[in-house]
Amino acid sequence: MGFISPRARLSPDSRISPNAVIYGPTTIGDNTLIDSYVTIGYPVRKKLLSLETLDDHGLDSASNGAKIGSNVVVRRATIIYENVEVDDNVEFGHNVMVRENTVIRSGVKIGSYTVIDANTIIGEETSIQSHVYIPGPIRIGKRVFIGPRVVFTNDRYPPSRRLVETVVEDEVVIGANATIVAGIRIGKGAVIAAGAVVTRNVEPYTVMIGVPARPVYSRDEYEKRKKHYEQQV
Repeated sequence: MGFISPRARLSPDSRISPNAVIYGPTTIGDNTLIDSYVTIGYPVRKKLLSLETLDDHGLDSASNGAKIGSNVVVRRATIIYENVEVDDNVEFGHNVMVRENTVIRSGVKIGSYTVIDANTIIGEETSIQSHVYIPGPIRIGKRVFIGPRVVFTNDRYPPSRRLVETVVEDEVVIGANATIVAGIRIGKGAVIAAGAVVTRNVEPYTVMIGVPARPVYSRDEYEKRKKHYEQQV
């Protein structure tokens, strides 16, 4: 059975499943679809531990809500925490989790079973495939492609008390099963091959392959090879 906070502000054009749960002063824009068993505005851990009761009314009272834009699709069983901002035209797969203080800009697509931890920023029109792990603090630019099962890290000596930021600039391509070590910067237009382990900064428009990843050729050469591949019958 669903729950919608009396503090929530929902567009009359939005479509919300009767099994969805929406906490706090969440706002939802026009023509947005919220599927069954989705939770929006889930309270952070500190608040959760302070509650005397864990029913919907208690969770609702603790939540700051989330901001969901227009033309957003949130598929079944996704959980979006409080203090998350989702812009227009974003699409979520099934069973996605987005933690607090994350910003997802317009046109982003996020595949099923992806986990996005707190304090993450994702730029416009970025495509994140299924089973990706993104721990904050991470900044991901515009029009980035992140393949399935890519893993980012935020701690160089785990488990330590120091988490460091990773930056992925615009138009980067990251292949399936790549691992991105904490604290590096991947320059604009770089390509990370499938299965690579990136341990140091990557220059713009450079293709990186291997474990540890090393530069092999330019993005221009990558695009030539891609074009040839696409033309093959």
